[in-house]
Amino acid sequence: MTATAITLRIAQRDDAQAIALMSRDLIEAGLGWKYEPERIRRAMNDRETVTLVACDRSQLVGFAIMEFGEERAHLVLLAVRPSHRRHSVGRRLIEWLVDSVATAGLASIHLELRSSNEAARAFYRAMGFTETILVPGYYRGKESATRMVRVLRVPGPLPFNWRPPTLDKK
Repeated sequence: MTATAITLRIAQRDDAQAIALMSRDLIEAGLGWKYEPERIRRAMNDRETVTLVACDRSQLVGFAIMEFGEERAHLVLLAVRPSHRRHSVGRRLIEWLVDSVATAGLASIHLELRSSNEAARAFYRAMGFTETILVPGYYRGKESATRMVRVLRVPGPLPFNWRPPTLDKK
């Protein structure tokens, strides 16, 4: 597998089962299954939500779900299969989403992740996110979350002549 073999696309209805299973196994392990296929389909049908998938040929190897609000976006879920980690799949998903958020003129991206997940915390820090607060018991009373944010611009109304920033490509 090479990084160039990975393609990104908007999720299709048939992807919901694979996304839900990845969420169950890679994100929600030990917490109970909350993001079942029907919930993933509802997110995919929501006009304020983007569900992006990464594919290695025909195999779904990663996904991200992001909700877009008035001023901020919320990264709901992101997962990459262990076999495809450290091959820039997560980075490419985040870069695509950051570009979309910046183009939409939103001020920031927010997310929560398990505080115990050091690898994910390091990944998000490398992607420009900053840890903001620890939330005890966030995950169904079982585990704490770390909230993180990536600020793209100063919050507030956009000036009339605003244009999306040119984002650094690493």
